[in-house]
Amino acid sequence: MSFPKKEELKDILQKIALKEGSLALSGSPTPLEQFRFDLCQMFIQYKLEQQITQRELAKRLEVDEGKVSKILHHRIEHFSTDRLVGLLLRIKPDLSLKAG
Repeated sequence: MSFPKKEELKDILQKIALKEGSLALSGSPTPLEQFRFDLCQMFIQYKLEQQITQRELAKRLEVDEGKVSKILHHRIEHFSTDRLVGLLLRIKPDLSLKAG
């Protein structure tokens, strides 16, 4: 078995990008990308700590389950940073965000 050619890999990566799994950060994320990724991680941590379903998290955030799914899978390109912070404050009202 040989390693796929560069063109094949590019095609495979494009197909994977269209799937609905979780996204990862690029090799050198900007500070804003890192911050937004960290915000998503806070939602995931809250869900795990509270041992709640995605549906229950959606109720607590007062948004539809589809939006919660996107946040939990880091697919947040249509969310502003302000929106993410506002949602996070609904479940963690005492949260304090500080520049690092």
